[in-house]
Amino acid sequence: MSLTLATDDTGGPEIFASLQGEGPSVGRPVAFVRLSRCNLACQWCDTAYTWRFEGDNRPHRDRVAFERKANQVTLDEAEVAERIAALGQDRLVITGGEPLLQGSALAKMLEYLPDIQVEIETNGTVKPPARLDVRVDQYNVSPKLAHSGNPAELALIPEMLNFWADDPRAFLKFVVAEPTDLDEVMALIERHRHPRARVYVMPEGTDSKTLREREKWLSAAALECGLRMTDRLHIHLYGDTRGT
Repeated sequence: MSLTLATDDTGGPEIFASLQGEGPSVGRPVAFVRLSRCNLACQWCDTAYTWRFEGDNRPHRDRVAFERKANQVTLDEAEVAERIAALGQDRLVITGGEPLLQGSALAKMLEYLPDIQVEIETNGTVKPPARLDVRVDQYNVSPKLAHSGNPAELALIPEMLNFWADDPRAFLKFVVAEPTDLDEVMALIERHRHPRARVYVMPEGTDSKTLREREKWLSAAALECGLRMTDRLHIHLYGDTRGT
């Protein structure tokens, strides 16, 4: 068994230390590991190099196809764990792509990291295997709204939305591009009874100017709806770059 990871700008595995840029743990020093492959295709995805390889015709606004060999690397779980441990952080964020597509291999990797706290960033469509679930401290679940371009039957699976609503470790994070997206957010959390204290809204954008412009109206909407708003701290600090 092994893990398939995204690559950084050097061609090595995208394993790095940084500040968490989004959600409940924003600003916290963490280790990151970014896995490759995704079962969805968001047209605004800022990590399309994890899934939109040459020959993949799923839509993306940049219409860029990445060479798989240059953007994907496979490593043994023990080596991945060793690289993570070398970063010296007490908390790990596993992101992607969609990390839970590799749930069994992740569970094996975490056996080499018994003392580290674990966050998993997921699109919410894949149920974690029990062997992995027992090691997870926090799920950052980002269900994809209609503006992502994903069909609802693939992106918004009712039984999975109910599953996350019942897990107190799961925080929902909705990417919002237009004020009307809030209507869809509210309908989903009401239908599936997600506690508002565990729901975040986040502006879509890969540059500070866009984020700030959207936050002006999103902050007011979040206040009115009783939801939390999260920024994208890493974009302001480092820009839209790998390994940050």
